[in-house]
Amino acid sequence: MLLAPQPLFPPPAGRSAGAPAPAGDPSHDAALRAAAENLEASFLSVMLQSAGVGAPREAFGGGAGETQFASFLAEAHAAAIVRRGGIGLAESLFNALKARADGAG
Repeated sequence: MLLAPQPLFPPPAGRSAGAPAPAGDPSHDAALRAAAENLEASFLSVMLQSAGVGAPREAFGGGAGETQFASFLAEAHAAAIVRRGGIGLAESLFNALKARADGAG
């Protein structure tokens, strides 16, 4: 018989495990900001791949492995850009998500 997975951290007092944090809760804002930053990083990763970051070089390249792991390089660069402040997309997304959450609550 399989058991249901247990959460690593219990929910705060007065809230069930499946209930989202209320809109004014700092953990709710942190979750919205993390989601916005993840979306910005994904967007930047695709943009960097389109720009040729990690593209194989003509001479002295890394062979098949370089081509296969180029997406990881673009993702690492995108994450670094977001950690350094990004391009403002995450902030715009966060503000829109927060306004929507505040309006719904």
